[in-house]
Amino acid sequence: MRTAIAFVLVILFGAAFSFTACKSSGPATFCDTTCNNDTLRFSVDHPDHPFISIGMKNCLPDTITWSHDKLPAKRKLIFTDLTAKEVRINKNFLRYYIKDTSYVWLTFNDCISGQGFMVKIPFSKSGNILRKNSALNGMDPKFFVSENLAAYTDKGNIFVEDMATGKKGMMTFGKKLEEMDYTNIHETLDSVNITADRVWVKYKFENEWQTMEKKITLE
Repeated sequence: MRTAIAFVLVILFGAAFSFTACKSSGPATFCDTTCNNDTLRFSVDHPDHPFISIGMKNCLPDTITWSHDKLPAKRKLIFTDLTAKEVRINKNFLRYYIKDTSYVWLTFNDCISGQGFMVKIPFSKSGNILRKNSALNGMDPKFFVSENLAAYTDKGNIFVEDMATGKKGMMTFGKKLEEMDYTNIHETLDSVNITADRVWVKYKFENEWQTMEKKITLE
């Protein structure tokens, strides 16, 4: 009898272990997608207390709000107005830079695909919001981007901007990488190393991996 009970317990334990293993062996994601509905809020030490926050709902970023003490009201947008699609974010794969009461940069990656996004949001209503779904963010382990630099591509060039000064530079591939898919960017753009005076990139063109390096000047 004891042997029979032990045998049943072994079967149950094995089934439970198999179920757990199946749950944990799903497709790998760029970052942890554990559900978190806590609001993310970012601010800097400034007399007018500028801030930006991301409200979460059903595990997804729902709204984005920004303001400071001198504004008559908070400004708010639906998060997908910035990304044009639903994304999963993780606070450990999101960076921000707040330039006093002028503007705020957010760079982040979709946890499912790894696609990079960046937005530059002015506090003033008269300014335009910059939205890019082709950001090359340093949170990606194959992309090195110096601190306080923002970088993105349009498939033919790599654009670089200093978040603090607004100075810009660029590197051109000299051709269009038509096959580049921003949701699977490493199939075409393997790795980059971007600093304020240099861009190095390994990329694929016509099924051949190539490297390119160019000195740049931010101005």
